Order: sequence, then C-alpha cells, then structure tokens
Amino acid sequence: MDFDEAADALYAAPSADFISRRNELAKQLKADGDQLGSTRLKALRKPTVAAWLTNLLARELPDEIDDLLALGDEFRQATADLDGEKLRELTPRRHKLLDQLSKSATGLAEREGQKVSADVGQKLRETLDAGLVDPAAGEAVREARLSSALRHVGFGVVDESGEPSNVTPLTDERRQRAQDRRRAKAEVPEPEQETESAAAKAKREKAEREEEEREAAEKAAAKKELDDAVAAAEAAEAVVADLDTQLSDARDALAEAQEAVHRVGEELDEARKAARAAQKDSREAKKRYNRL
Repeated sequence: MDFDEAADALYAAPSADFISRRNELAKQLKADGDQLGSTRLKALRKPTVAAWLTNLLARELPDEIDDLLALGDEFRQATADLDGEKLRELTPRRHKLLDQLSKSATGLAEREGQKVSADVGQKLRETLDAGLVDPAAGEAVREARLSSALRHVGFGVVDESGEPSNVTPLTDERRQRAQDRRRAKAEVPEPEQETESAAAKAKREKAEREEEEREAAEKAAAKKELDDAVAAAEAAEAVVADLDTQLSDARDALAEAQEAVHRVGEELDEARKAARAAQKDSREAKKRYNRL
C-alpha cells in the first residue's frame, strides 16, 4: 500500500472511525518502510460533515461529478469567448445539476445514517459550485479527500473558516485518467453541433498546451518538494544514527571511568591501611628502643 491508496482508504472510512483508521494506516505505511508516507498521512485532517458528504458523493457518483466539471469547462470557454448567449444557456443547466447532486448526496447520507442539516446542505452545494468554477477545486472534489467544504468568493476558493483553501491536487495518474475521460466526452459528436472554427480550434489547442505546461511545472515542483523531503528525512536519520553512536561511546567511557574510580578507591584504602600499620610498627619499635 502506498500513500495515495492509504489516503483513499482513510477518507472512505466512516467519519467516526477517521482517527483510529488514520493511526492504523500510518502504522502500516511505517511498517512497509514508507516513513515519509506515514508522516504525511498523520497530518491529514478529519473531514467536516459537509466535506465528508462531498467525498461520499464523489466516490459513489464519479460520472455525475465528471459532468459537473465538464460543465465548468464549458463555462470557462464561453467566458473566454465572451459568448453571452452560451452563458445564458449554461446557467440553468448549472442550477439543475447542482440540485440533482444535492438531492443524490442527501440520499447517500441517509443510507449512511447521517442527517443533512440545511447548513450542511448549503455548504455541500457551495463546494460543488466551487468545483465547477475553479479547476483546482474541481480536482479536489473529484479526488474525494476534502477535509473542509469549499466556497468560491470571487478571488479564489476558501474553506469553511474563510481561509484560502489548500486543496490537495490529483496524483499524476489520476489527473491523466480524468483528462482522458473529459477528452473522450468532448470527442463525442453532439446532434447538430456546429463545426469548430479555425480560430476557436487554435484557441482551444493553445489552452490545452498551456494546461499541459502548467501541469508539467506542477509535477516538477511536486517532485522537487518530495525529493527535498526525502533528503531531509535521510539527513535527520543520519544525525540520529551519529548521536546514537556518540551516546554509546559516552556510556562505555563512563563505565570505564567508574571502574577506574572504584579501582583507585580500593588502592587508596589499601594504602591507608598500610600507612596505619607502618605507623603502628614505628610506635612499637620506638617503645622497645626506649626501654633499652
């Protein structure tokens, strides 16, 4: 089991079992020799109810989540093209899809014995809408590892506390699968779909190239971060090993010093006894001499 598999298993566990399951999986990673993965897993936070519900929805209905993110792609394209007519067409589809997903999530929660309050329902809807609007938030929703609900506020995405959200990106393998699914859907011809203009095609291809370059840069940065973390862990382990050696040497030296002190003490006692005996012999000899 690697870190991604352990993280998936952790966020798929019932919310009440999150802490115990996290400790269990972290211990398993450590036993498998993945100390860094174990440390990363221990740092994962327990999801709020709204985040747990979003994760459940993403695991149970991945195709519907794909539809949501694909609709977000259409919104961004229409916005870039300043296509007001297309945006007016997409808006009711957006509300309808959010309604459907919210209803499905409520049903899944009831199946799991979890009641959905109005506040949780609103936060779920805001999270799904943030996933539609923001690509990084969309990937985080699809990943099903949210610890907090999300909300798009115009300048970016924030969590339930209103702080900027540090959403967890998809792994390279899952990001590629997600891209393949979206591209496969985009390649399916729709009835009476107009032929893509040369300008629109060029714009789309440019956007795809920029996206690939961005992902390549993110991948390189993530790899450097991982390499740095591994190097730091190895350096720390080397320091620990060196200190263990120094401590062992110090203990041996202390034992030898204690033995030497004990030996010198015994020799000092013997010397004192010999001195007292010599003094006694001297006094007796002096007495015998005086009698003569």
